[in-house]
Amino acid sequence: MPPHGKEPAVPSRTRSSTAPPTPDRTDRRRWLALGVVSLAQLMVVLDGTIVNIALPSAQQDLGFSDGQRQWVVTAYALAFGSLLLLGGRVADLVGRRISFLVGLVGFAAASAVAGAAGSFAILVAARAGQGVFGALLAPAALSLVTSTFTDTKSRAKAFTIYGSISGAGGAIGLLLGGVLTEYLSWRWTLYVNLAFAAVALVGGVLLIERTARDRNARLDVPGVLLVSSGLFCVVYGFANAESHAWSSPATWGFLAAGVSLLVLFTWWQTKAAHPLLPLRILLDRNRGASYACLLVTAVGTFGIFLFLTYYLEQSLGYSAVLTGLAFMPMVASLMVGAAVSNNALVPRFGLKPVVSLGMGLAAAGLALMTTFGVTSGYVTHIVPALVLAGAGMGLVMAPAQSAATLGVAAEDAGVASAAVNAMIQIGGSIGTALLTSLSASAIADYLAEHDAREAGVQAQASLAGYHTAFWWSAGFFAFGLMVSLLLYTRGTKHQRSDTVAVHM
Repeated sequence: MPPHGKEPAVPSRTRSSTAPPTPDRTDRRRWLALGVVSLAQLMVVLDGTIVNIALPSAQQDLGFSDGQRQWVVTAYALAFGSLLLLGGRVADLVGRRISFLVGLVGFAAASAVAGAAGSFAILVAARAGQGVFGALLAPAALSLVTSTFTDTKSRAKAFTIYGSISGAGGAIGLLLGGVLTEYLSWRWTLYVNLAFAAVALVGGVLLIERTARDRNARLDVPGVLLVSSGLFCVVYGFANAESHAWSSPATWGFLAAGVSLLVLFTWWQTKAAHPLLPLRILLDRNRGASYACLLVTAVGTFGIFLFLTYYLEQSLGYSAVLTGLAFMPMVASLMVGAAVSNNALVPRFGLKPVVSLGMGLAAAGLALMTTFGVTSGYVTHIVPALVLAGAGMGLVMAPAQSAATLGVAAEDAGVASAAVNAMIQIGGSIGTALLTSLSASAIADYLAEHDAREAGVQAQASLAGYHTAFWWSAGFFAFGLMVSLLLYTRGTKHQRSDTVAVHM
């Protein structure tokens, strides 16, 4: 779609032979395409949690050990997180449409292999394949939204939808994973991606038009090697923290190497003729603040999805399906928060107060979770905490994702979108490792102070671990509140988007 919604000048002879699409038809087409892109994004996001529910069944079926189990999740995170910026730049260089469609097909194929896996090695390799194609698909999807919806009103609505899906995808994955595992098989948590991909592929072919690409642009190969290896080391280091001590070289050694490589990558971006991630993208104040807030939110969110799942299943005895259903109030409040923030609050008050309010509400929701006990009622205790946390996440996710890509030049849309996904992925990896380690330490300390043979001590020890994770998650959201207050600019005046709109 041309800038400002104006039709390009067309010679009169062309107008007489071929009638141009009406504005209503063009507008309807791009909203239908948003549905297609959002469906693909949902597939990628829920894949981060849908397999978690199925892990015990897969472990029993394929016979792998507890120590090997984490690699079913980590293989996906490593490939996805380390290749995101490369995937984003590829989308800019070869075109968003082709990147989106190739990513869809590849993700579906890898999902089919993983679902049919007859051994642990094949399952892990296929999960890594999902991560590779997810790193191509996710940035292409977000950049299509960014470059298509450029006017303020439609952009707010589009990112309300997209942000709601990004925030709620984890909870939807828990519900869907529980249903599929309980009533079909763990393999269907992977096969279900074929249905998502098939619908999105047909819609993508019909609705998303080809986009122009810059034939003079070149791939920054040194930058790719530096950032991919750096992100790999960071994700791998945090993954190792779950199974090794933080003092282990397998943890801090990879983390130190990752940070060093990322610092070197930043320096190289100031020298490269065709930088992979132009620093102008990050140096805009509101964009930089949005990336930081998305990172912090991803860290804190894992305290909700991971440890609340454990609490509901292990402390309260919920089934996998009932656990997924229990998250639905949070999903509903998240969607409401996203809609209200982008369409009503941000245009009136600006990013600073809205995102800050979201961080505060999420912190309050996590703080409420620290009061949960072994007999807590769902309606009286759990629902209020979920509603608060969900509303807070909605107030953060949708505006931050929109602001993180606002005003980005068309040739940088893909890599800017990849940076958004990278913040979320890295934040998730940090949250998983850090909160798991802190929770395990709290459980060990409680058991050391109490006689484990006494009735109820084990249950109380588990609660101590969950409460510790909830407190730390609340602390991350409180830190996000300070970040949003310090970094976002005042007022409602946003940088005018200079992206070139693209027909989807």
